Parts: sequence; structure tokens; C-alpha cells
Amino acid sequence: MGTTYANGAHAKATRDDLLQYYRDMLLIRRFEERAGQLYGMGLIGGFCHLYIGQEAVVVGMQAALKPGDQVITAYRDHGHMLATGMDPNAIMAELTGRSDGCSKGKGGSMHMFSTEKAFYGGHGIVGAQVSLGTGLAFANRYRDDAKVCVTYFGDGAANQGQVYESFNMASLWKLPVVYIVENNQYAMGTAIQRSSSETHLHRRGISFNIPGEEVDGMDVVAVREAGLRAAEHARSGKGPILLEMKTYRYRGHSMSDPAKYRTKEEVEEMKARHDPIEHVKKLLIDGGHATEDSLKDIDREIRAVVTASAEFAQASPEPDPRELMTDVYL
Repeated sequence: MGTTYANGAHAKATRDDLLQYYRDMLLIRRFEERAGQLYGMGLIGGFCHLYIGQEAVVVGMQAALKPGDQVITAYRDHGHMLATGMDPNAIMAELTGRSDGCSKGKGGSMHMFSTEKAFYGGHGIVGAQVSLGTGLAFANRYRDDAKVCVTYFGDGAANQGQVYESFNMASLWKLPVVYIVENNQYAMGTAIQRSSSETHLHRRGISFNIPGEEVDGMDVVAVREAGLRAAEHARSGKGPILLEMKTYRYRGHSMSDPAKYRTKEEVEEMKARHDPIEHVKKLLIDGGHATEDSLKDIDREIRAVVTASAEFAQASPEPDPRELMTDVYL
């Protein structure tokens, strides 16, 4: 028997597990906070969608995957990249449009890639990555390489038609894909209750014979356990599975969104009662695995990494204008 957590999930999480999850989520949180600052300073152009509040989803899912498993997501992608192990320096340089960025300064916030880390974007078209992720899973099945593709999308994208075309093909061909709908309650500025006739998004695959599960996306251990089950389901030849991660973003849809469609009290309650980082912090301290001071030391280490990434980005040169059309297909 494992430890029983507040949401009823029975899971084993060792001291080392919890410390790693704490460190990984804190890196995403501090990185996104600094990205928001740089955006406000005018050093990041275009759109910028922060992942603050949703950190447990990608960290928990990444802990459930095997080397070589692919990840593809939408435009709120900085957390996913960090969770796959991409270099914070290269990510921050890309955010600021510099030549040392992971897409050579051409992708910006929404279009970053790393084949080395099996991260396939970052996609700005709502729902488009679901079809691409299904294609990656088709390639896995064709090659019989035992890899799984984790395909993330949001509650807003859940109403896009290409999502269901992809579901149909994935189920028909038993593709090894784990669909993750990150339900952060708001599609841009529209509450899910106002835009979806079926708000239990894990049920959206029923008509395609795709099983679904609702997961507490603010609990990293619950996410990992659901991710392990889902990855095994897909990897064993049973076809796709859909996980609905009930999560919450603390900031607006993008940096240009003041988020006036929800109350300040609602956001503060989520932070106070459901924050994913504070949850792991409590498990560590209550379990005697860490102290307030030792966790503060980790925070200082993470802040130093993020500060270094910002300094690296600002010192990186602008792309050479002659590279404008390189790697661009018309």
C-alpha cells in the first residue's frame, strides 16, 4: 500500500521523488515569473502564455514516461519544454528572439522544438497539435518502436473538429497516443460551462471507444500515477486514452489578458488551497523529508538558474538577417 493523498490516489512517492518534483515545478514557476518580467520590459515580443499554476501536469506526466516518448503541445509550452529537460538558457534565448535560442530566434514563445528531447512543439493554431501528435503515434506504430506520444491540448481546443478526426483515426488504428486535455477552466476568457455542453472532458472520447479518466492536475503524484496507467495502456497496443487534468492557471490567457472574467477571490482561493508546489512542500515537511530552510536553499538555486538564463538570453546576439529564410519552407 502506498500513501493516501487528499484526492484519494494511492501512490508511492519517495523522498527523492518528491524533492525532484518540487525542484522541477519550482523551475517552471520561477522561469515563467521571469519571462513575465522580461515581457513587461519589452524584451519578449509577440504572444507569451505563462504556465503558472499548471506545473504539476507536465512534471507528473514526464515522470511517467520512458526515454524516447514524444511530447507535443499547444502554445502554452514553456513548462513542457523545461519538463522534458530542455536547456533553460536556450528556451529564454528563444523567447527573446536570439540566435542561441532553440529555434534560432525564429520561433519565439509558441514555436520551439527539440528533437533531442523528443519535444515536437509548441503550436500556435488551436488544436492543430492533436493531429500532429496522432501522426507521431502512427509513426511509432508503423516502426513498432514501443514509443508513446503524449499529446496535450486545452479545454478550448477540445471543441475543435480536428481533435475528433484524430480521435477516430487513433482509435481505429490502435495508435499509441495519450491525449491530455489540460482543463484550466477557461478557454481564453470563456468559462468552460459557457462553451461546452459536456464539461466532463474525459468523456469526449466515448463515441470513439477511447477510455477516459479525470485527474487532479494540481497533485503531481496523482498525475504521475494516472500517467503511468495511461502510458502502459497505449504502449501495450490497446490504443489511445484520454486524461482530463483538472488544473488552473493563475495568470491571464496571455500577457495581454487582464483576466477580468474571474474574481480575484477565486484565484486566491486556488492558490491557497490547491497550489501544486505548496502541496509537495507540505508532503516533504510533514514527512520529515525536508525543512523550510532546505527548501529555501532549493529556491535560491532555482532562482540562480533562471537569472543566468535571462542574462544568457540578453547577451545572445540577434539572428543574422541573412538567416531570415533558412529552414523556412514556402
